[in-house]
Amino acid sequence: MRKTVKKLICAVLVLVITVVMLGGCGNIAGSASGGTRYLYLTYNTATDTFKGLLANEMVKAAKNEGVTIDVYDGTESADDQVAKIKEAAQEGYAGIIIQAVNADTAKQIEIAANGLPVVFVNNKPEDDLLKADKYIYAGSKETQAGELQAEWVINKLGNPKKLNVIILKGVEGHAATVGRTKAIKYTLKENGVDANYVFNDYADWSEDLALQRMKMFFRTGQTVDAVFCNNDTMALGVIKAFKENGIDYSNIPICGVDATADGCASVKAGEMSMTVLQDAEGQAGIAVKAMQLLSSGKSISALEGASEDCKAAWVPFTVVDSTNVSQYQ
Repeated sequence: MRKTVKKLICAVLVLVITVVMLGGCGNIAGSASGGTRYLYLTYNTATDTFKGLLANEMVKAAKNEGVTIDVYDGTESADDQVAKIKEAAQEGYAGIIIQAVNADTAKQIEIAANGLPVVFVNNKPEDDLLKADKYIYAGSKETQAGELQAEWVINKLGNPKKLNVIILKGVEGHAATVGRTKAIKYTLKENGVDANYVFNDYADWSEDLALQRMKMFFRTGQTVDAVFCNNDTMALGVIKAFKENGIDYSNIPICGVDATADGCASVKAGEMSMTVLQDAEGQAGIAVKAMQLLSSGKSISALEGASEDCKAAWVPFTVVDSTNVSQYQ
């Protein structure tokens, strides 16, 4: 009942306050008011560490650039996002930045924007759904994260010829899930590793689901040499599973992605082997700068990290392990 009331109150405030907070998004920072207003649509920020971090960084980036971003933390519904964009197109916004629930709905999102530029973040649509200097993606190449994980494990284990591998994946169909997983497999194969995938399943970015999946794996009686997770939160669930089952994992690399605060703390403690920094600050900064250019009718071509076709602005991933984790805490 309290949650329902909170949602109703927030729905009224969406037209009044700078940052919209629906359904438990109180972890999102506020923003200073600037001359130009953009709408940032996201979801599940209260339960997804990186989504919450990216929303906070989006607000900070807007403040640094002297513009306003209203954050709409909606439901995990593509229809909800499209409906909100239709409203925004009539409410004086200069552009839409969106963490799409489903990247395959990019065309519907672009139509709903009614001529406004759109910057997609954290879930990349296919290239044919993007348009140069109009509908673009700002973020990191998901394949790079999986590639860096696999290369790190290969080097750590001394260029092994065979490995028993576990992969715990994010939400099915998400661009990060697809890109990171594909790159892990490709990189292992290209480096001559005969990978036996003893367990390969979705854990939906969740620590609890990762814990459950690992318990399922332990019941098979198989051994594992390396565990790759599509994000830090799942890697923490893996570590918890090893601990709860009294299994020594000191020689088993457990890899994550995002370099969240909890992930870095785990690396520092010698538990998670490594993570890959998904630079929320960098992604938010380039998204806002790209939107400023697009909403002024300009090209992103001169923006650092811009692709040659002007459909994307890239922020590189960075390996974080025991040698440099203190730099990211």
